[in-house]
Amino acid sequence: MNNPVSRLAPSPTGALHLGNARTFVINWAMARKRDWKLLLRIEDLDGPRVKPHAIEETLDILSWLGMDHDGEPIRQSTDLEPYRKAMEELTEKQLAYTCSLSRKEIKQASTAPHKGEHDLRYPSHLRPDHAEAFQFGAQDTNYRLIVSDEVVYIHDGFAISREFHPFSEVGDFVIWTRRNLPAYQLAVVVDDARQGVTDVVRGDDLQPSAARQELLYQALGLSSPHWWHLPLVLGPDGRRLAKRHGDTRISSYRDQGVSVERIIGLLAFWSGIGEIHKEMSITDFLSAFSLSSLDPNPITFTEEDHAWLIGR
Repeated sequence: MNNPVSRLAPSPTGALHLGNARTFVINWAMARKRDWKLLLRIEDLDGPRVKPHAIEETLDILSWLGMDHDGEPIRQSTDLEPYRKAMEELTEKQLAYTCSLSRKEIKQASTAPHKGEHDLRYPSHLRPDHAEAFQFGAQDTNYRLIVSDEVVYIHDGFAISREFHPFSEVGDFVIWTRRNLPAYQLAVVVDDARQGVTDVVRGDDLQPSAARQELLYQALGLSSPHWWHLPLVLGPDGRRLAKRHGDTRISSYRDQGVSVERIIGLLAFWSGIGEIHKEMSITDFLSAFSLSSLDPNPITFTEEDHAWLIGR
C-alpha cells in the first residue's frame, strides 16, 4: 500500500505571512511524523493577482524556515490540459454550463441574501435550458457547476465535522472563469486527484470549500481526500491575519534580522508546544509536535508577539 500524500499549496498572490506559515509548518510536521509524502504545488492561476517574484520568494522562505518537500515543485499554470479535460467531462454529463451573467444581474434576479462577503447565491431557476450552454469551449464566459439540493457532510480529522448545504448557501458556483482558466474549486480538485493527494491540511476558513469540492469529486467520479482543517491565526481585532494588521510577512521579519529560530519558536507556541517567546529549531519543532497539543480555538497574534519577534 502506498504512503499517504499531502501537499503544501502556496499561492503567489501575496507573501507568506505568520498565519500561512503556522498552517504550513503543522502540515509539514504531520507529514514527516506520519511518513506521508509531501508535495509542493504553486497555485498560480489567479493571473491578475499573482505578484512579481512571489513564487521565488515563497520557495526561498519555505527553505529558510527548514520545510522540505518531496519531488520538484509543480506550477498549475504550466499545464492546463487536465482542467480542460475535467470541464469536457462535466459538460458532457450536463453538469456544467455557461453563464455570462454579472453579479449585479444575479443579485437582481435572486431574492436570496448574501451568504458571506464574497458569496452571492446563484439560484437554480437561472440555469439555461438550451443544449449549447452545456458545451465546453465558449470564450469570455464563466461556467457553473449544477449543485443539487443535498446536504454535504465533511468528516474532519481535526475540526468539528460539519454539515453544509451548498445549494442554499451558494447555489451553482463558478468552476471555469471568463479568463479561460479554471476557478480555484475545480483546479484544486483536479490537482489533488491527479497528484494522488490523500490528506489535505489547511485553515478552517476553507471548510465550506471542502463541501463544494466534495460535489466536484462526486461529479468527476473521484475519491475525495481526508480533510484536516486547522484554526486560523487572527489579529487583535478577531479577524483573520492580513495586511490590515500590519506587515506580518516572514520575509519582512527576516529582513529586520529576526532569526528563523525566533519565528519557529512563535509558531511552536501557537501550535501548543514550547514556551511562550522562546526560540526553537525546526528539528525541535518536529520532535515536539503533536496534533493532540493543538488548541482547536483560533490563535491571536498580539503586539507582545510582534515586539518579541523584533527584539523589543
